[in-house]
Amino acid sequence: QVQLVESGGGLVQAGGSLNLSCVASGRTFKSYAMGWFRQAPGKEREFVAAQAWNGGAIFYTDSVKARFTISRDSAKNTVYLQMNSLKPEDTAVYYCSAGGYCPGYGCYTWQGDYWGQGTQVTVSS
Repeated sequence: QVQLVESGGGLVQAGGSLNLSCVASGRTFKSYAMGWFRQAPGKEREFVAAQAWNGGAIFYTDSVKARFTISRDSAKNTVYLQMNSLKPEDTAVYYCSAGGYCPGYGCYTWQGDYWGQGTQVTVSS
């Protein structure tokens, strides 16, 4: 059984930081894409960040560049999202996704084969 278990969400003041973690079990994803999506109230789910494979290319949506950092630990089969300088507009449910391959042009349209349960991130003014 494949599971993605997320942690690290919560309530934070604007300008603060959170570090999200997603631990995968049931298979190893080191050769495959892992990343993060989010869905804000009243908006569609959007791509946030992904890495095509361990040590591979990293991609971010423009709104989080220079503030968020994705990283992976292959030994722990885990992907992280370090979120700094958080803004109220970052408030959303954040989902971890894993599996498959990103297209040659990047991970912007990729979606994984497996998904976490989602973790709420709320940024107050």
